[in-house]
Amino acid sequence: MPSYNHAPYVAAALRSVFAQTRAPARLLVIDDGSRDGSPQVIADVLKDCPFPCELLARANRGLCATLNEGLAQTEGEYFAYLGSDDLWLPGFLEARVALLQERERAVLAYGHAYLVDERGEVFDCTLDWAHYADGDARRMLLEETYAPMSPTVVYRRSSVERHGWNERARLEDYELYLKLSADGEFAFDPGVLSAWRRHGTNTSGDFVWMIEARLEAQQSAAAHLKLSPEQLGRYRRALNFAGAEDLLRLGDKRAALRYLRRGLSGAPSASALAKVALRLLTPYTLVQRRNRRKQTSAARRYGDLFIDSSGH
Repeated sequence: MPSYNHAPYVAAALRSVFAQTRAPARLLVIDDGSRDGSPQVIADVLKDCPFPCELLARANRGLCATLNEGLAQTEGEYFAYLGSDDLWLPGFLEARVALLQERERAVLAYGHAYLVDERGEVFDCTLDWAHYADGDARRMLLEETYAPMSPTVVYRRSSVERHGWNERARLEDYELYLKLSADGEFAFDPGVLSAWRRHGTNTSGDFVWMIEARLEAQQSAAAHLKLSPEQLGRYRRALNFAGAEDLLRLGDKRAALRYLRRGLSGAPSASALAKVALRLLTPYTLVQRRNRRKQTSAARRYGDLFIDSSGH
């Protein structure tokens, strides 16, 4: 568990690990220079850990360096990490490990996630909008804005050790996913067994930043994927177009136009292009109204769900 300034949430994250129906062999928590008292919270909660555990608190080095350190200091056939503000439901490790045991060609197993707020209340679920791939994940990763959410993933250690996390990358997992997609299958489990927490300090809240980070990762991973300059250009245009679609769904027309200019020829079909044109012509007030309806619908479906400190 990489920890950084998540004192209000880290106890719940830890207890969701303790509650696993398949206990991990060992839990290593690395606090990456938190300034909010997180190490003391972690030390207190780890007194209740039912399996071997350790806390390492040190100066800040960044998330990717922390993940590489965690990978180097642990053992076992499988490796998983949980952000210190996210949650695993009790059957997470059991289900993902079982899937990897069934799928020998798989480099990782992943699935859907609930989205929860600061209080742990579910307000959305990737089940409603993410079209995840099972098996070959390259097209999904290169042309779409969908990628496994980190709290849903269990890695086969031998696969991830070949690459590790690029400590210069801005978006920690995406470049690794690209490289792993050339090595083997992504085993998809449709179960919802994790929760990603949205709050004011989530780095991934800046969607434009995420698009730019993904474009950088495509460039960095192109050689490993054996992409020609023409192929890389096509995938970058497709990602720009997909980013424009998502920004339009969020109602940010100005940013969407910027990415649409870059990716106009990356539209997957004439109908997709027509939908984008229609969204550009739709007044922002109507977009806001549509988004509110979606949020209300999600609240009705998931509003009675609450992911507590044990991941239930």
